[in-house]
Amino acid sequence: QLTGKWYTLGLASNSNWFKEKKHLMKMCTTVISATADGNLEVISTYPKGDHCEKRNSLYTKTEQPGRFSYSSPRECPAPSPPSWTNYDEYALVATQISKSSGSSTMVLLYGRTKELSPERLERFTQFARQQGLEEEEILILPHTGEELGLQE
Repeated sequence: QLTGKWYTLGLASNSNWFKEKKHLMKMCTTVISATADGNLEVISTYPKGDHCEKRNSLYTKTEQPGRFSYSSPRECPAPSPPSWTNYDEYALVATQISKSSGSSTMVLLYGRTKELSPERLERFTQFARQQGLEEEEILILPHTGEELGLQE
């Protein structure tokens, strides 16, 4: 149900990188597909300067249904099952990130379209607060017009 094309409309985090880069962040596209062995391949394309960059990630299924893990040299998020989700319209995903320097929380708001109702945006804000995030750690990503040209 989570597979397909999504727009990343909101991002909330208490991590240092988010605080440093928050003012530069823009809406991006994300394509999620299931692999033959039940894992999730996640490809995000986002505007950076005068070009677009892609980030590929493989989330490995865990023994708990709806939970996946991801490992990289920089971070180890473990996404929770989406909550308050209507897969035809939007999804909320919470992630715990553990690093040697400490842990942080990240919440993503995905939408099937580039616009969601104010009620959906408010649900994202409420959900992020329930994860322990503060108002200044919650961001609705701005449209740039560039997301129209992002490739899948």
